[in-house]
Amino acid sequence: MKTKKGLRKMMKNQLLSLEPDIHKRKSNEISKHLFSLPVWKNAKHIGITVSRGFEVDTKEIIQKAWDDEKKVSVPKCSTVGERLMDFHRITSFQELENVYMDLYEPIIGMTELTPPDQMDLMIVPGLIFNPEGYRIGFGGGFYDKYLAGFHGTTVSLAFDFQYINHIPVEPFDVPVEYVITDKGIKKGSR
Repeated sequence: MKTKKGLRKMMKNQLLSLEPDIHKRKSNEISKHLFSLPVWKNAKHIGITVSRGFEVDTKEIIQKAWDDEKKVSVPKCSTVGERLMDFHRITSFQELENVYMDLYEPIIGMTELTPPDQMDLMIVPGLIFNPEGYRIGFGGGFYDKYLAGFHGTTVSLAFDFQYINHIPVEPFDVPVEYVITDKGIKKGSR
């Protein structure tokens, strides 16, 4: 089995080579599957990252959440010391700034902190997912630490080729409950 580092590199290259029209079509399919889930329909407050160009597009998902009168919070990472992450509620894309690893994060002075127990649905990013809902993220460890204390529903979004049978799993890894691909909804083991 390949290492997490090797799998990350392989998958990032695959994602970067995806044609823009296929990326858009598959992202739209994934969004439709997400919007059909009762956990989406019932969610009042969503935690979600703002996607980078090669990831499943979350900007339309964020806009749909606002259109559906849901609250939206996005992560703010601290790379000094213990690598922690918290979430801040945003009400527009103008409340974001481009920072660490080319991520769009909330501007602290314009947004309010969201405690984990206020979010009922967390859209968890990642590069590779397996049938049990385990994921290989981007290597920072932020989400595994955060999810250890999060008690809402967890969902990840992935293109079908990001879903593979076997990945290395470590004791601190936290699986998600659902992995949604352009081919459908898969239930994890959480």
